[in-house]
Amino acid sequence: MVVDDHRLLAEALASALKLRGHRVVAAAAPAAGAADLVIARAPEVCLLGTAAPAEPGVFDPVVKIKRERPQVAVLVLGPVPSPRGIAAAFAAGASGYVRHDERIEGVERAIMKARAGEAAVAPLLLQGAFSELLNPAAQPDDEAQRLLEMLTPREAEVLVRVADGEDTRRIAAGMGIAPSTARTHVQRVLMKLGVGSRLEAAALAARTGLLDRAGSLRGVGDPG
Repeated sequence: MVVDDHRLLAEALASALKLRGHRVVAAAAPAAGAADLVIARAPEVCLLGTAAPAEPGVFDPVVKIKRERPQVAVLVLGPVPSPRGIAAAFAAGASGYVRHDERIEGVERAIMKARAGEAAVAPLLLQGAFSELLNPAAQPDDEAQRLLEMLTPREAEVLVRVADGEDTRRIAAGMGIAPSTARTHVQRVLMKLGVGSRLEAAALAARTGLLDRAGSLRGVGDPG
């Protein structure tokens, strides 16, 4: 059974599988009603379409199907997922994940594996998932974001200059402000970061990743 909220996609895939000798029923249904259709028909294998594998609750229909019809093998049909998307699909009870752009031969192989009780995921998809898990993209530091939100753009620039070792005179000259104004900015930065010295401020900014992110704001802010 092929279930997707895009009728054309569901019928095209069903037709392709029928030409290869499979008995297939196509159905178009929104995500909320997909589970009920599958539960009512109780097919041996279900290809369940999704457009957003990363969205919270997107695999709830899989959970419902497996709870009501545990004998049904569910293959999720969707775009290239993140590693978490693949993990979430299997955690919900799916037997496999098939990309929307997979060739019909790949879809057929996935169906055969699901029927045999095997996990059905294309090797290249797994390879990509493992690669991302082993080499995750750097995520913004929560503490850095919290600290940065406490500073004005002008104060963020002052912090970068402090970390670069600039004294009050050089900060004032570089920013085109009076030394007294620069000194006030420095004191506000120290107070907001909860540190007692410029050295501590620079160390905190470097440790949390705040320095790199504040650096992108250098030169931004209102005059003064």
